[in-house]
Amino acid sequence: MLRQSEARDRTAFIELFASPEAGTYIGGPRPRDELERAVPELPGRRPGLFVTDLDGAMIGMVTLDRHDAGRPSHVRADAGKTELGYMFLPKAWGRGYAAEACAAALGWFADTSPGEPVVLCTQIANDRAMRLAAKLGFTEVERFEEYGAEQWLGVWSSVTPSG
Repeated sequence: MLRQSEARDRTAFIELFASPEAGTYIGGPRPRDELERAVPELPGRRPGLFVTDLDGAMIGMVTLDRHDAGRPSHVRADAGKTELGYMFLPKAWGRGYAAEACAAALGWFADTSPGEPVVLCTQIANDRAMRLAAKLGFTEVERFEEYGAEQWLGVWSSVTPSG
């Protein structure tokens, strides 16, 4: 189930961002003591952030972030203004939860912003993310070097090309 974050999710947010496994392809884990100070009592409460809930507990999150034209970004301006992101606790990996949650978020986005493309960026080395991008229907736009690694940029659209 996707839902807004709640105060009870704070511990899971800290666990997620402190996880060495979850942080492998996004710059590594953040120190737990820093997170304890920085994460608000009501974490992640912003438009486009969805908590993935399993049996009443947060197991991950999905984000749909709009890029501000004035903010530098790795996303090409012609590819799309909204980027899909997700992170899940390692205990939830390999069960299809990320695919289900991301597909639901993309469905919501297609209903609220018909025809607007969504981009996804990941390291080529992240096999799980590359498989998920293909499963969700993202197609490659470009590859580039950033953060010392080869990155992959794909685009998804709810509009099916007529042919």
